[in-house]
Amino acid sequence: MKKVAFLGLGAMGSRMAKRLLDSGAVSLSVWNRSPDAANAFATLGARVADTPASAASDADVVISMVTDDYAARNVWLAESGGALAAMKAGSIAIESSTVSPEWIQELHASTIVRNIHVIDAPVAGSRPQAEAGQLIFMLGGDERAIESVHDVLAPMASAVHVVGDVGKGATLKLAVNTLFAAQLQSVAELLGFLAKNGIEAPRAAELLAQFPVTSAPAAGAAKLMVSQAETKLFTIDLLEKDLGYAIAAAEKSGSALPGASRTREIFQNAKARGWGAENFSSIARIFS
Repeated sequence: MKKVAFLGLGAMGSRMAKRLLDSGAVSLSVWNRSPDAANAFATLGARVADTPASAASDADVVISMVTDDYAARNVWLAESGGALAAMKAGSIAIESSTVSPEWIQELHASTIVRNIHVIDAPVAGSRPQAEAGQLIFMLGGDERAIESVHDVLAPMASAVHVVGDVGKGATLKLAVNTLFAAQLQSVAELLGFLAKNGIEAPRAAELLAQFPVTSAPAAGAAKLMVSQAETKLFTIDLLEKDLGYAIAAAEKSGSALPGASRTREIFQNAKARGWGAENFSSIARIFS
């Protein structure tokens, strides 16, 4: 039975860690910045650690699921309590957070001298998919290392796509989220356009969903926009952060994402209005 450490028990991480525990396939240790979330796992049979280093010290696989580059860097590389310094040679570090390719390369460089493999393994899907074990993983890393963790990822995944070497999973995830954000912007502004031209938003959302040009996620987002549901699936803050990472990666590679830049302005507008912690569907209020 593999020993797995899970670092970060927020909305996504807690559900992913629960899937691992429920599978019975691994021995699990957990860490979270706020102890209450970690302590809840003690009653489920996990070992609760007080630092990432303590959680990772005897693990075969260490998984991080945190907010951004800054949080990930602290989890892995903090001088006091960082996971990487405590990991044993031959173990595997999996970064499932949505982070920049630049950070993944920094982490990779820090592991080489320690004989630790890094896999960037971001996911597509939100809280319902995490809870159901239906996430889609995008993996970048050494093929043999990836093969060795399929049994760890399986309880959390409906699909696993190997994209290429280290950093490619993170790059694809930013592209996926950029495409999603662009669809959200289009749906939000079109609902506003239709409402102001005599087709009320609930009916407009219903009608748009009937056409093949409307993807299933876009149709679902339209329903959320008109229902003004309170459920948080993916916040404006997080999507704006991902768009920023994608634009920075594009600039570094010499490519261009002008559409993403425009979309980011919409999300920045929503943040400026104080809606950053709200669900992505709140951007529709800009156009209403």
